Amino acid sequence: MVRAAVLPAVGSPLEIAEIDLPEPGPGQVRVRLAAAGVCHSDLSLTNGTMRVPVPAVLGHEGAGTVVSVGEGVTHVAPGDGVVLNWAPSCGSCHACALGEVWLCANALTGAGNVYARRTSDGCDLHPGLNVAAFAEETVVAANCVLPVPDGVPLTDAALLGCAVLTGYGAIHHCAQVKTGETVAVFGVGGVGLATLQAARIAGASKIIAVDVSPEKEALARGAGATDYVVASENTAREIRGLTGKQGVDVAVECVGRAVTIRAAWESTRRGGRTTVVGIGGKDQQVTFNALEIFHWGRTLSGCVYGNSDPAKDLPVLAEHIRAGRLDLSALVTEHIALDGIPAAFDNMVAGKGGRALVVF
Repeated sequence: MVRAAVLPAVGSPLEIAEIDLPEPGPGQVRVRLAAAGVCHSDLSLTNGTMRVPVPAVLGHEGAGTVVSVGEGVTHVAPGDGVVLNWAPSCGSCHACALGEVWLCANALTGAGNVYARRTSDGCDLHPGLNVAAFAEETVVAANCVLPVPDGVPLTDAALLGCAVLTGYGAIHHCAQVKTGETVAVFGVGGVGLATLQAARIAGASKIIAVDVSPEKEALARGAGATDYVVASENTAREIRGLTGKQGVDVAVECVGRAVTIRAAWESTRRGGRTTVVGIGGKDQQVTFNALEIFHWGRTLSGCVYGNSDPAKDLPVLAEHIRAGRLDLSALVTEHIALDGIPAAFDNMVAGKGGRALVVF
């Protein structure tokens, strides 16, 4: 039996329960988790902002060790360290054919499967965002695991599965920040901290972090921020004041709120780029008038999973880690057990800390 954090229904609190996992079938892998990050997307699943079949075991950012493999699995073997990939590409849909694997139409089909049962009553359980990382062990499709790159500690590697791929990709793939450009990052959580580090790696000349919490300034500066702005109705004006009244070249929004997206847009210069990473609800409506779109000539774009291809990007990230340019430990402000996840959600809502990491 395996302990896991189960979401019984949308809007219900998580329950720590024992579950029964089957042995891996053809094309499947069983993984013993070393660590799992608590991401805002997990919170969004609990409150219905994002929807998956329930009851479910949540958690999509994790790494661990292969316990066993099913028939036909050859790219990993028992004993291998692996990173969980919650959004595997199918390779055959229209987006994949275009090379846009982060938009794969079939990436989340596995979330509808029954992958385990609750021990107490035999209730069917779904694997959250495909991988069910909030558990001591999980069984996933083979394309949901990637080998941990050499030189990356297994516990730290969990962060590569979402926060780092997303933040790094937002800067390098979506916004395509160039050396010397100026960047503002809205939201200093796990993804925001990864984005700040990525902006530093890209050679940004000024990196402005924005958050509602004054207490996060040290975290932000440690990740590469050169300036810190406490969010207010004057945020865009403050950012323009820090950039010669021009505005930044690039703003990355990691919150998913209409007011923050709008502030990020307004903080960029004429011709600037705003990349939206945060996942907001349908009630978060952002409005623009036609004249300002023409006048400012700005670009607004969504960013899914950092527009990343994990198989190609993980080796690049590993090289940055080995060279000391990327510090995964700087993203983590709390190490917790499974039963600490609800409190980590509360801290997110309150705007406290960076990434909480479940360590098994």
